[in-house]
Amino acid sequence: MKKLLLIFAIALMSSSGAVAQSLEINWMSLEEALALQKKNPKKIMMDVYTNWCGPCKMLDKNTFHNKDVVAYVNKNFYAVKFNAEGNSVVNYKDAEFKNPGYKEELKNRRNSVHELSRHLGVRAYPTIVYFDEEGSVIQPISGYMKPQQIELYLKLFVSNDYKDITTQDQFNAYFKAFKAEFTD
Repeated sequence: MKKLLLIFAIALMSSSGAVAQSLEINWMSLEEALALQKKNPKKIMMDVYTNWCGPCKMLDKNTFHNKDVVAYVNKNFYAVKFNAEGNSVVNYKDAEFKNPGYKEELKNRRNSVHELSRHLGVRAYPTIVYFDEEGSVIQPISGYMKPQQIELYLKLFVSNDYKDITTQDQFNAYFKAFKAEFTD
């Protein structure tokens, strides 16, 4: 009987760990995402954040832990977290990007901007940069978004509807017709 209880307890802990894990976005580096694209093409969603950015922390807590966002992103994207003022070296499109002005003592405050942030056109935090299946930038979208707000962009890019939108009026019509399904 004790063995049966032990097996049941282990199974219960394992399943609760799997449930907790499914509530997390599968974050990776840009290089990992680009390598995975070669085997299984998917778009990339890159969360460009800084350590000191309040809205970045809210986006992570409120939006990137929402069950609908987690499930949709994990199914349809390779998700990348990138510190816009960090000290990493990133290889992208046959170029090496780094942060030569980085100061370790400022790692949790405003620091020098990473070269990749500038290259991607990031001008505010948080910014989510969307990439196509070949690793080319589709569009950076700046600002904090709730789950239903980010849903619009996630689905716009996954469906490739963005390719048919060339004017602000067309985007406004898309926005007006969009029916959100994610819960906030």
